Amino acid sequence: MRAVTGAKSARLWLMGVFALAMVGCASVEPPEFRRLPERVELNGVPFFRGNANQGAPQILAGMLSEQRVRITPGLLVKPLQLPGAEASLQSNIEQLAAGYGLMVYPLDKSLSALLTQVAAGYPVMLRFSDGTLWSEPRYAMLVGYNRAKGTVLLRAGMERRRLMDFNTFESAWKDAGGWAVLILSPTQLPANVDNTRWLKIANELSRSGQEQAGAAAIKTLESHR
Repeated sequence: MRAVTGAKSARLWLMGVFALAMVGCASVEPPEFRRLPERVELNGVPFFRGNANQGAPQILAGMLSEQRVRITPGLLVKPLQLPGAEASLQSNIEQLAAGYGLMVYPLDKSLSALLTQVAAGYPVMLRFSDGTLWSEPRYAMLVGYNRAKGTVLLRAGMERRRLMDFNTFESAWKDAGGWAVLILSPTQLPANVDNTRWLKIANELSRSGQEQAGAAAIKTLESHR
């Protein structure tokens, strides 16, 4: 009888340890995550499937289409100088989007910075290392996350809904340089906008020949203050 009681006590003790461990894991979530909605998925963002040229034309076409630019991936291949200019894709993407009078707003290199923008309704264009199939970095669009499951939702390559856990995604993203941007109309503002960063982009847009877009971006920020 004592042996049975001892076994029962041991089981209860183990259950208690497990429960404490689960509470400890839950408390690891950063405070900035807890301020975000539990789950977000931007279903309406356009998506073009394709693996060519690191997926850059497909993802950029989706980001531009979100801003009501009528475009297809095929129309972006030549302006991005592909194939052949893969090493310059990041700067070429930024210049091409600015050529449409859009703001290319870089994000801080933290997962919370990305999720904050998705929670505000903005898809994030990024580059990540996909070691499963490709040796070179790939381009993707972050369109959702689930805090309870600890996963992000990407649109990349042929996959409209590619799930990755937080740690795997953050590692793959930072391995590729931690590049992530919003592509916005001058009349939109990112969540928690950095005023200095926004004004710098607006001025660069004006100097590139997009004076009206640059002025609109400055006016949008001023009306927000």
